[in-house]
Amino acid sequence: MIKRLSAEFIGTFWLVLGGCGSAVLAANFGGDGNPLGIGLLGVSLAFGLTVLTGAYALGHISGGHFNPAVSIGLFAGGRFPASDVLPYVVAQVLGAIAAGWIIHQIATGSTQLVIDLTAPGAFASNGYGELSPGGYDMAAALLCEVVLTAMFLVVILGATDRKAPAGFAPIAIGLALTLIHLISIPVTNTSVNPARSTGMALFAGSGAMGQLWLFWLAPIVGGVLGGVAHRGLKG
Repeated sequence: MIKRLSAEFIGTFWLVLGGCGSAVLAANFGGDGNPLGIGLLGVSLAFGLTVLTGAYALGHISGGHFNPAVSIGLFAGGRFPASDVLPYVVAQVLGAIAAGWIIHQIATGSTQLVIDLTAPGAFASNGYGELSPGGYDMAAALLCEVVLTAMFLVVILGATDRKAPAGFAPIAIGLALTLIHLISIPVTNTSVNPARSTGMALFAGSGAMGQLWLFWLAPIVGGVLGGVAHRGLKG
């Protein structure tokens, strides 16, 4: 169990460091119009790549969840024991917080990078209403996070099924997360992962912390729905 929890800590750390780090440090590098900035497409790809590489590196140790909603969804889908859910969630949240701290330390080391914590999506945080990158309200954010997390679990459970092609699951999961970000960055700055949201909100000011509840509730509900849906399809 210690090895599995360590793998979940490292994997979630890598997910947040790679995905959120790219959003904070590289998305708008040099300002608008600078070809070195990776933008929405680059950030979406970064999240997909972290999951893909993390799953290949650590999946054989812990299963490569890196996300409380995934652990809970796998339990709902009958693929993960209830007794392991809480330890996994704790390890994932701690990994995300560690990554958030590292990103914060790096970001504050620049004299050119200025982060306005009152701006939508500040410090790669998630939000709705005034804190939504596209100004989407709470209902839209809730629906978006629930549906996309549910579909993420359907992909994960399907790609890792024993009847699925062996060895390709991390690719499918990574591409699914990339697609999810392409859809929902304008809506909520994309969570589908309560640990990721927590790790960045702690450093993004009171506004992000005040809305954090939605980015626990919606992904968990979506994870359960996705797990139950796949279980029903499998009979």
